[in-house]
Amino acid sequence: MAFAMFSFSVVFLLITSGGLLLFYREAMLQRISEVINPQKKKRTLLDTIQETGLTIGGVVERFDSVIPKSKAEVSITMQRLTRAGFRNESAVKLFYGSKVLIPILLCVLALVTGIGKASPLFAYGAALGLGFLGPDFWLGRKIKQRQYKIRKGLPDVLDLLIICIEAGLSLDQATARASQELVKAQPELCDELTIVVLEQRAGRPRGEAWKHLAERTDLDCIRSLVSMLIQSEQLGTSVGKTLRNHSDTLRVQRVQAVEEAAAKLTIKLLFPLVLFIFPALFVVVLGPAAIQIMGSLGIGKP
Repeated sequence: MAFAMFSFSVVFLLITSGGLLLFYREAMLQRISEVINPQKKKRTLLDTIQETGLTIGGVVERFDSVIPKSKAEVSITMQRLTRAGFRNESAVKLFYGSKVLIPILLCVLALVTGIGKASPLFAYGAALGLGFLGPDFWLGRKIKQRQYKIRKGLPDVLDLLIICIEAGLSLDQATARASQELVKAQPELCDELTIVVLEQRAGRPRGEAWKHLAERTDLDCIRSLVSMLIQSEQLGTSVGKTLRNHSDTLRVQRVQAVEEAAAKLTIKLLFPLVLFIFPALFVVVLGPAAIQIMGSLGIGKP
């Protein structure tokens, strides 16, 4: 009986293996042929989107030379783009190219939709002005959003730096560890800290690397942090205590900002109350009384 079961198992395994070999033969041959004769991979939707984006970017970059600009203006634009988080070399070309391409597109849109027929001077002038100034407004908004995220996430990053320093790490090692641990929670600030770490590894002094951080972010809280770190390094005081005091100060400032916004809310609600809510209340409360008074006085009756 045992011999029969063993024979059945061996035969079953052989038949199953032969079936699998026959079934996957074409797939195996295809994989072998791909290894021997590598061919171009099939294009996916993501590859098509990326190629389209690169093509559009190349077209926009060609309009860069249309706008005359000086080196000082380009330097200021590069600084603003860096504060917004755009550090690629092509970012400046894309920015100036968009200042030429967007007005043209808006003028074409005004021509197609027929908006410019009534007052062509005003319509096309507004299209040109908005298209030329639009990238500047968009860039300014991106800078403010990034600065707000950095300011909001700074206390959390400082807390992790304090924990790392009190655990025995140096400031450079703590900065590198914090930039790795909080990359998903605070990506903007961790990106800036990563640049600080890379600059220090490249041989730049610690004070200069942190000063560059303050210049890139253009935030008062970062400037005060950098000045405190430099003074702590020069005077030999405890870096952990310095960071802890600064973190507590930032949290107090955050609470004060919330209280200030709450105090301003009553003044901001004054205009909607006067213009929209009070007239509706007057109509609802005094309307029925006014109708009764008019009915008793016979006003409005034939």
